[in-house]
Amino acid sequence: MSAYRKASIRQLATEAYQLDGQVLTGRARQNTDSGRWMIGDTPLEEWLARYEGQDLTCILISSEEERPMESRICQTCGREYVGTSCPYCREVRLRLRGH
Repeated sequence: MSAYRKASIRQLATEAYQLDGQVLTGRARQNTDSGRWMIGDTPLEEWLARYEGQDLTCILISSEEERPMESRICQTCGREYVGTSCPYCREVRLRLRGH
């Protein structure tokens, strides 16, 4: 797995936390005794039950996929980048906000 892909996944998870979202990480497996799907040691049914009746967006991303990340062209500055957002524009936005 490329380091860019893992870093982008971690960045996406961080952004989810900043939006008061929940992130569940770990190896997906099916419990042989109960047949329940688990991520790490957390049963998915129990984790999802907390949100019953709510409108959700669920994002599942494999951090083991070997497919390289494609480069993109920033719609703002026109630079080519790899990742979820243009690092140059992100840096400029943070600097202009005083961070």
